[in-house]
Amino acid sequence: MSEFWLYVKLGFSHVLDWNAYDHILFLIVLTVGYTFDQWKKVLILVTIFTLGHTISLILGTYNVVSVNSRLVEFLIPVTILVTAIFNVLSSKGGSRNGKMGILYATTLFFGLIHGLGFSSYFKAISSNVSSKILPLIEFALGVELSQIVVVFIVIFISFIMQTFFRFSKRDWILVISSVVIGMVIPMLIANKIW
Repeated sequence: MSEFWLYVKLGFSHVLDWNAYDHILFLIVLTVGYTFDQWKKVLILVTIFTLGHTISLILGTYNVVSVNSRLVEFLIPVTILVTAIFNVLSSKGGSRNGKMGILYATTLFFGLIHGLGFSSYFKAISSNVSSKILPLIEFALGVELSQIVVVFIVIFISFIMQTFFRFSKRDWILVISSVVIGMVIPMLIANKIW
């Protein structure tokens, strides 16, 4: 039972690691446009991201897929940038209902990229375990739980800013997405592949 909690905690702390805050930035731009009454859509988005993350983690851990780590470290901030730019461009329309299929597909794809970025670390920490499937599932559970915490905080702060400080939803999305763009550009430069 203690091994179960070990991998759940690793998954939980993976998302909440302030030294590698790219995961948090992605979750912020993914969910900043949603409210508490849209919790089902947000939960689906976060779960799709976790699914992609877990699939690529499994494929990377079992050496089915091997991708240059420099490329992955570059693509992770690209996923954040693309999502933030999507927010900026779509904030005018207000509703994302017509774009949910595209958002689900890109979220799955971005989850695949983020999972590849962690597969070598997971291989190292689980090297003494004979079967890695159960630890991978436990790890994915920890990732999902921590993502729900981050998403709740993002939606709660959005609620406060829009309710008490009178930010319009559009302005709030633009401000947060622009801040994230400003934070991710140095990550792109630091991880450039050219």
